[in-house]
Amino acid sequence: MRVLITCPPMINNIDNLHHLFEESGVQTVCPDVAQTLSEDQLVRLVPQCDGWIIGDDPATRRVFEAGKKGALKAAVKWGVGVDNVDFVAAKDMGIPVANTPNMFGDEVADIAMLYVTALARETFWIDREVRAGRWPKPTGLSLAGKTVGLIGLGNIGQATAKRLSAAGMRIIVYDPAITSAAQVSPLMLANWPERVEECDFLVFTCSLNSSSRQMLNASVLSLVKKGVRIVNVARGALIVESDLIDALQQGIVHSVALDVFETEPLPLSSPLRKFERCVFGSHNASNTSEAVMRASTRAVELLFRFLGVGRRDA
Repeated sequence: MRVLITCPPMINNIDNLHHLFEESGVQTVCPDVAQTLSEDQLVRLVPQCDGWIIGDDPATRRVFEAGKKGALKAAVKWGVGVDNVDFVAAKDMGIPVANTPNMFGDEVADIAMLYVTALARETFWIDREVRAGRWPKPTGLSLAGKTVGLIGLGNIGQATAKRLSAAGMRIIVYDPAITSAAQVSPLMLANWPERVEECDFLVFTCSLNSSSRQMLNASVLSLVKKGVRIVNVARGALIVESDLIDALQQGIVHSVALDVFETEPLPLSSPLRKFERCVFGSHNASNTSEAVMRASTRAVELLFRFLGVGRRDA
């Protein structure tokens, strides 16, 4: 059997994962991929393999149809986010698909907290200035007593809330799955975008779906506190980037830390690049050796279960 892997963190650590496949006599196919493969590339590759461990690639109906005509029997989405996977199409094709939730809440929360602190104290900008021979002394914000709007209280959001609370920050939670303030006490609960004007920071840790897509837009940005700082470790499409750029230019938003973008990798032509106090990641918040091994092992277990594959010595 052959398994296609298109998740960059898993591919980059494949040397430490080969034993999972070798013990079952399964061959891995690991294409060169920076973030995602195109739909056309997937249409060529997927039918050649029995299983597919999906990254953030466009797992569309067209791709699943091509896979069904070929060898594809099952797939697993590496990680928790599934907005790129057409589950209806997969079901129509009779191709089982699962994901691997709750694998790296702590790892992403670590990055979210890093970004909050970095924006509060402008540490990344200071680093760039010192490297350029300057010696800046920006006046930052103390975290204690500041208010954070935390969008999403799933596994990642809960881990982020613990870190924010430890810093003495007030937290307003936005999550449509939570219906009672008692469920989040001592945190506060609000319906988006109520009370955004109180927030010194907005931190996005929620999933992307039809109701959350473009939830931070010009309308909401007209309500926020002047000088708000924004962190996104979830999905780029939660934010309308053109509206965010306008808010940065107008000084409504002080700075942003974005690990994810509408288009990935971030285009060289993106106007976001000109804002020096902003911090950018490479959709890499979950990528630690421990988390990659944890999520990859789980993905392989699920895929092998679908494929009816067992270890040779089992």
